[in-house]
Amino acid sequence: MLSNVELQRYSRHILLRDVGGPGQHKLKAARVLCVGAGGLGSPVIEYLAAAGVGTLGLVDDDKVSLSNLQRQVIHSTANVGKLKVESAGERIAAINPHVKVEPHPFRLDAGNIVDLVEAYDIVVDGTDNFPTRFLMADTAYACRKPLVTAGVLEFYGSLTTLMPYEADANGQPNPSWRCLMPREPETAALTCSEVGILGGVVGVLGTLAACEVLKVITGVGQPLIGRLLMVDIRDMGFDIVEYYRNPTSPVFGPA
Repeated sequence: MLSNVELQRYSRHILLRDVGGPGQHKLKAARVLCVGAGGLGSPVIEYLAAAGVGTLGLVDDDKVSLSNLQRQVIHSTANVGKLKVESAGERIAAINPHVKVEPHPFRLDAGNIVDLVEAYDIVVDGTDNFPTRFLMADTAYACRKPLVTAGVLEFYGSLTTLMPYEADANGQPNPSWRCLMPREPETAALTCSEVGILGGVVGVLGTLAACEVLKVITGVGQPLIGRLLMVDIRDMGFDIVEYYRNPTSPVFGPA
């Protein structure tokens, strides 16, 4: 049940015909794992907290540094040197005391990821390296958990939603991450610390990722399944590239 305070807090959601009270109850009951509490994670975490997602799991082993503050708006100058999950937890408490925070101040690896993913309903990935993104995607597939994944660099970003364990309206299996990117690149991806990033880019992509999570939880609209949203902030272009299930891609977990 929603308290009178919660009814007032979430009144603009409840007024939405596609969300309403039932949708807000779904948000309150949801458990979302946010992998990364940095640039992309900042708007994701803030908007999910504001929306009333009941439990947010935060995964990040890093500490807040001064160079983060140009784009990682969930953190403050006063929190430089603190663990990001601790800093983000403080911000969540300030935004919405009804949200439970579960901090996980460690790096994901093959030994801990399955138990962690299994404990949540949906995963949102805002990491910046290919090994973790592949591990995250393969594990979410095997555990049959929806995965919203975003990436950014310089002035550009991309976003998609993955549910490869399900089929579309025509009975065709949804594509997986490996249908989009069959194998991990041999060379490490460039990072923001090497080539830079316009601060607002992570705000745009992170906010879009939060919207995807809210849509998946409430069942509103069509998520970006089989569609890769490409964002060019430099010249302000938004494009969608469709991608499909590759029958040669590996299957993780039950087919």
